[in-house]
Parts: sequence; structure tokens; C-alpha cells
Amino acid sequence: MAARGTDGMTDVAAESAETRASAVTATDGGRTAPAADGGKTDATADGDGTAPETDGHGTDPSAGTATTAHEADGRRAGPVVRTVRALARLGARAASAARHGRAVAAVLAVATVATTALSLWLGLQVYEQRADEERRQDILAAARRSALNFTSLDYRHYERDSANVLKGATGDFKEQFAAQTAELTKLVAANKSVSQGQVLEAGVARADERTARVLVVADSKVTNSAAPEGQSRTYRLQLDLVLEGGRWLTSNVEFVG
Repeated sequence: MAARGTDGMTDVAAESAETRASAVTATDGGRTAPAADGGKTDATADGDGTAPETDGHGTDPSAGTATTAHEADGRRAGPVVRTVRALARLGARAASAARHGRAVAAVLAVATVATTALSLWLGLQVYEQRADEERRQDILAAARRSALNFTSLDYRHYERDSANVLKGATGDFKEQFAAQTAELTKLVAANKSVSQGQVLEAGVARADERTARVLVVADSKVTNSAAPEGQSRTYRLQLDLVLEGGRWLTSNVEFVG
């Protein structure tokens, strides 16, 4: 009897321990929670009849463990994802920069063309202005020289003076003056005429690339056998000039006042 009682107590103790082991599950931190319904399994228990463990706050530690594992995977995949995202952002910026660069290049190209065209136009304007001024100065110089030669004659070397007039003449004026040279030579020598001319003013009335008209004001002091003391004379001349062989030559002379 005693042995049986002992065995029975042993069996009861074993069964009690087994019941407690099946009714209690471990929680994080080492705390335990009693099983529901005096050791019976809950309807929400796992398939093996064991109730899901809790952390004492009504949460399932297994869920927390799964989240932690996912976060760990995320952390392991993080550098790759960040690298891919960084490359994507870099590609987008590169594309934007390329588009912006093409736009800037187009604007710069247009600006360069416009600047070049403006520079060429300004350069052409400056060149034309310089060419016009040079032509004007050449015309004035030729007209002054022609008027001075025409109003400066000396009977003592008339052939030289008349030759100077003809050098700067062309057309009708040259033909008329050359035709009168012989007669003028005799008249100047007979009167012992000397004329010393001086150009006071000269201005271009009109001019183009081939022709010009110049107004000249000239003074001349004339001495001869009839007026040995000399007489001052003022001439207002209109000279027409043409460009021949790179030189401006007088084609006509008129007294206009």
C-alpha cells in the first residue's frame, strides 16, 4: 500500500508537472503567464494545441521577431537600394543637365552667330566709313591741286605750269586747255603775267565711287605789265572730277562767282 501510494503520488506529481509545463509558456524576460481555462488550450492556439506566447503586453513576440528579421534583410539590402536610387537620381540629373546643356549650347550658338554678324556689320560700317573718308580726302586733294595749278602761272616757265595743269586734267577740260596752250603761252609772255594762286576753301558737293563735284574758293595775286604792283583776285570754281587709273582727275572747270 505504501509503495502504491508512493507510486501514485509520483504519478500525480508527474502529471501535475506535465500539466503545468503544457499550461505555461515562456515569455521574453523570463516571465510566465498562466494558461487559459485552467490548462486547457485556447481556440486561438497553434495547430499543435499550444497557445501563442505573449510578451506580457498582448503582443506576439514571434511577430516582433519576424519584423526584426525583415528589418535586418532591409538593412542588408539597404546599401544596394540606396546605390540604385542614387544612380537613378544621378541619371535624372545627367539627363536634365544634358537637356539644359543642349539648351545653353543652342543659346550660346545663337548668341555667337548674332555677335559675329553684328561684329561683321559694324566692321563693314567702319570699313565703309573709312573708305568714304579716304575717298573724300583724295577728291579734295586732287581738286585743291588742280585749282592751285590752274590759278598759278608764270610766263617765265609757262610750259612747266601748263603741263602741271594737264597732268591733273582729263576729258573736255584737258582737250580745251591743251588746245589753248599755244595761244596762252604767247599772251602770258607778251604781258609778262605772273599769277600766284592760293586755295582758301574746298568742299565736296557730291561724290560716289567714280565721280565727284567740288566747290573751291581761291585767291590769286596777278602782276603783269599793266599792273606791276599786282592785283588780288578771288575765284569761286566748280570742279568736276572722275576716277581714272586710281587717280582723281579734273574733267571740267567752271567759274561760279
